[in-house]
Amino acid sequence: MQKSSKSLEGNMAVIKEHLKDCGDVIYKEFNVGQEQNIKLTAVMIDGMVSQEVLDGSVFNALMIHAREVPPDPPEMVEKLYELIRYGALPAMELKEVEDIDSAILGILSGDSMLLIDGIEKIIVIGSKKWPARGVSEPATESVIRGPRDGFTEGFRTNTALVRRRIRDPRLKIKQRQIGRRSHTDVGVLYIDDIALPELVEEVERRLDTIDIDAILESGYIEQLIQDSIWSPFPTIRATERPDEVAAELLEGKVAILVDNSPFALVLPTTFNNLFHSPEDHYDRWITASLLRLIRFAGSIMSLTLPALYVAVTTYDPGIIPTKLMISIVASRQGVPFPALVEAFLMEVTLELLREAGLRLPVAIGNTIGIVGGRVLGQAAVEAGIVSPIMVIVVGITAISSFAIPNYYLSVGFRLLRFMLLFLAGMLGLYGVTIGMLLVLCHMAKLKSFGMPYLTPYAASTFSDWKDTIIRVPRYMM
Repeated sequence: MQKSSKSLEGNMAVIKEHLKDCGDVIYKEFNVGQEQNIKLTAVMIDGMVSQEVLDGSVFNALMIHAREVPPDPPEMVEKLYELIRYGALPAMELKEVEDIDSAILGILSGDSMLLIDGIEKIIVIGSKKWPARGVSEPATESVIRGPRDGFTEGFRTNTALVRRRIRDPRLKIKQRQIGRRSHTDVGVLYIDDIALPELVEEVERRLDTIDIDAILESGYIEQLIQDSIWSPFPTIRATERPDEVAAELLEGKVAILVDNSPFALVLPTTFNNLFHSPEDHYDRWITASLLRLIRFAGSIMSLTLPALYVAVTTYDPGIIPTKLMISIVASRQGVPFPALVEAFLMEVTLELLREAGLRLPVAIGNTIGIVGGRVLGQAAVEAGIVSPIMVIVVGITAISSFAIPNYYLSVGFRLLRFMLLFLAGMLGLYGVTIGMLLVLCHMAKLKSFGMPYLTPYAASTFSDWKDTIIRVPRYMM
């Protein structure tokens, strides 16, 4: 950390050495005072500052008021500094620093620095205005009923969206910078008299242990502080919705906002939380409960349907009705592959179509997903590579996976689907049963910041079930 000096030329030499070959840095030199004998230099980065703030609240004030300082050396410079620091500049945010590194970090964050010849302190002026996307509807968590605003890449915009919903001074936002080179703003949000102090301390402890060059998205933070790196299930919830973050904070949880990321992290997170949609609490309880039942049924089908089909048709055909079995056997006539290979090929094709649809532009992606699935499925059946019943099974599985409200949980189910598929191909229904038991045992061992992942399904009282598979009426909660 290099201290600043009273020499303007010396300070500028150090600053220009630090910012050498940075073509977007602007240096504005000018003189003030009645005799124009006091040198000042403003340093800023083009594209990250508000020109209106600088022109109206800085340069205009300096060009008018600072010219009135009488020539009275050596106190003239000190009086000028006092005038600029406490009287002449109407800018909303002003602070002084005594080291060049802090001043450079300020201008890299969108502020401007003002140096006065003969004054050791550097004035940092809040002038941030970088390009930013406006508040819009979340792309991954759309709802029928509920707010339409979502987080953006602006840190202060995101904190304001949460503060707008919880107008309580006990909502705390502890801010820090993480990343040796990026110095990314990271905020820890919690309600002081609701969140457990030990939970807040644990979150801050894990954040303080992060030592990395740059934090470019909240996914970096999630991966560095999560409990289990080997689990397919997310133990930290990522959401684009400020109303969801506000609701979770009111339940005693902690949220993390990261600059340059539209996703907030909410923790601790349980398996039950990931099945909830924001509109569950905006709809009537009967509607919300019915939709939750559909989601849970869809998730079970998404996880087990291909594996059950392979297990039944390969090892246990006697447990299904005879007419249905005859129909399945007839549809498989001429298929050269066993049911396991047939299901695997179709699942891989489905994943390829899904990935291609995500990476392509929206209009083309939707066309590829619909037309590609239909054409490939029909062509595969006509060519005798797969059976029609397998196309139906894979189609129902795909539709069921879209009923899971959390995208990252659905990705975990897609991974486990392949595990169950191979166990079913090797051991039949015993393999499916063993696989489901392994999944349940893994979830029973899993924790999110000290909270069991299967809360409140395991080791809880009946009163905790008011907002699980069935949501009771609002007045009972």
